Amino acid sequence: MTRVIPVLLSGGSGTRLWPVSRKSFPKQFAPLVGEQSLFQASARRLSGPRYAEPLVLTNADFRFIVTEQLAEIGINPAAILIEPAGRNTAPAILAAALHLAESDPDALLLVAPSDHVVPDAEAFGRAVGQGLPLAREGRIVTFGIEPDRPETGYGYLELHGDPRDGPAPLRRFVEKPDADTARAMLAEGRFLWNAGIFLFTARTMIEAFRAHAPEFLEPVQAALAQARQDLGFLRLAPEPWNGLPDLSIDYAVMEKAENLSVVRFAEHWSDLGGWDAVWREAQVDAPAWRGVIADERSTAIDCDNVLLRSDDEDMQIVGIGLKDMMVVATGDAVLVAGMDRAQDVRQVVSALKAKGARQAERFLRDHRPWGWFETLVMGERFQVKRIVVHPGASLSLQSHVHRSEHWIVVSGTAKVTVDDKVSLVTENQSIYVPLGAVHRMENPGKVPMVLIEVQTGVYLGEDDIIRYEDAYART
Repeated sequence: MTRVIPVLLSGGSGTRLWPVSRKSFPKQFAPLVGEQSLFQASARRLSGPRYAEPLVLTNADFRFIVTEQLAEIGINPAAILIEPAGRNTAPAILAAALHLAESDPDALLLVAPSDHVVPDAEAFGRAVGQGLPLAREGRIVTFGIEPDRPETGYGYLELHGDPRDGPAPLRRFVEKPDADTARAMLAEGRFLWNAGIFLFTARTMIEAFRAHAPEFLEPVQAALAQARQDLGFLRLAPEPWNGLPDLSIDYAVMEKAENLSVVRFAEHWSDLGGWDAVWREAQVDAPAWRGVIADERSTAIDCDNVLLRSDDEDMQIVGIGLKDMMVVATGDAVLVAGMDRAQDVRQVVSALKAKGARQAERFLRDHRPWGWFETLVMGERFQVKRIVVHPGASLSLQSHVHRSEHWIVVSGTAKVTVDDKVSLVTENQSIYVPLGAVHRMENPGKVPMVLIEVQTGVYLGEDDIIRYEDAYART
């Protein structure tokens, strides 16, 4: 049996779910629904006997997050392609098709965003099975979601015929409609939501680009031909890639192609495209009393149709007399908005960027390939951080020009190199790293190592690093 190769698109920024989703750690990597991230849930949904190992497309900032989250759920990727810059879905999908065509032009690709919610993986697998004969015949199969409301936040697919009768040819794509048009389409019954999920052979997609968007072929081929291996990643060459148009696969190919078929998916699906969608998702199994969704750090008093969510263990939210509102808090930002303004949350990012606010794109916690750190206190000439290092991981061998550092181990054991001296520093012990000293921190143990770092100096920016050796090939 020829197995389908999942192609997971994991490079988006997810601005509509700010402040939990930000450019430095977007929504696909956050546990918005359940304990696993959306990316992990997507990878698990597209695993099993009918699927081969996934191919992942992401950017350099997320490459180690991707590998770490896949390792946590026991999935080994077939390949991870690193896009030099975001150019939307068209070049990313073409790169996947060209890469896989090198070994098998008739390879079956299932392209899916990595931030969707599809609880019934088996039902989705059956829908994929319906599309396989069509894909093998050279058709591009897309999956349409049975609408349950007149949604204005999604694009639609209009079909030739009744989608309940089985896979049907696509008549046209429909842009996000106004409310009246959405109600009319829902009543007509020939329209499905466009999920942005596609099934095809590598050969079929390459030919589609050759016919409808030939300007993509040469640059993407060059980006692959000049790509370089970097640890377990394949970095596409930046020079040909950066000149590509920023275009979605729908605009570049799908709206022009005549060989599209649609498979209807009637089970539950959500793209979690806003906090209103998160609020609805929380009520899928059982409607909330008075429509109140509040996590364990939130309290609702006399509220109706509200979402109260705190992602910070020290942040308590209390809502009194709220109606049709959403309140979402992290350690450094709070969103308060009407539920009907969920699609306007993306404007927050632009407004904060204009003010120069760090919260527009970055968190207090920064993820690194070896673990993560967060700033606890920052003042003039000093900064205090909490640093967590994964078992077996190590920071680069480095030095600083402008700062010295004091490290206090809170839990675990640190193996510390300072110039020519190597020491084991255990819980409640500390060590001093003078300005200019060549140093490295490692976790030789089997549990995460936690320490407090106190930096002092005239400049404390993250770019004050001279690296001499690095296990993650950073410069």
